[in-house]
Amino acid sequence: MTEHITVTDTGGVLEIRFDRADKKNAITSAMYTAMADALDRADADPGILAVLFHGAGDSFTAGNDLNDFLSAPRSVEESPGGRFIRTIAKARKVLIAAVHGSAVGIGTTLLLHCDLVYAGRSAKLALPFVKLGLVPEAASSLLLPRLMGYQRAAELILLGEPFDAETARDLGLVNRVVDDAELLAAARAAAASVAALPPSAVQQSKALMKASHASVDACMAEELQRFSTQLRSAEFKEAAQAFLEKRPPNFAKLRG
Repeated sequence: MTEHITVTDTGGVLEIRFDRADKKNAITSAMYTAMADALDRADADPGILAVLFHGAGDSFTAGNDLNDFLSAPRSVEESPGGRFIRTIAKARKVLIAAVHGSAVGIGTTLLLHCDLVYAGRSAKLALPFVKLGLVPEAASSLLLPRLMGYQRAAELILLGEPFDAETARDLGLVNRVVDDAELLAAARAAAASVAALPPSAVQQSKALMKASHASVDACMAEELQRFSTQLRSAEFKEAAQAFLEKRPPNFAKLRG
């Protein structure tokens, strides 16, 4: 485990909390490892029926820590982040998310693998991969068009503009929008309801619904290969450095 991920187990529900509030819960490699370990633990424990993701402070998660990314190995296929997205896609237990504040990058794409998603009114979701010189991950290039149609998914992925909780609900990414003060209680109530259901029936029902996602693994493999290539690109380096230096990126200088 890591100090930036807090894992608790109460009443058949495993809670995974992003606990790096001073950095808006930006995710490091160590945090990915801790979350994947927690999901493996949940799947192996018959006493755990649901997993709830939520964030400390004023954000769900601001996505990947760019400093961590800049020092990442050349390939992400076997990286902690790659392991996490494969693990969350195959998780057998019910996954629930309580989203507030910033939900950027993986903070949005991980929701595609959750079974129930509740959002506070403060939630601002975004998929800024292209703006960072990268490509989408977590099978979002497959699951977003499947969920909401190609053109709406293309707008989110290509333009990368933030969208609010109500828009996320209208697009099918969120089940319900509640006041921030009620968010965690609503998500915990849903998790408790799941934990009270017949566990085998719940898991078999989830498996049946997930069976239609047979191409997720192939999509993830293709995304991760392209993500690795872009992670080494001049585009990503310029975008990341511009973000860290708080200036607009200059992609024009990269066009020869």
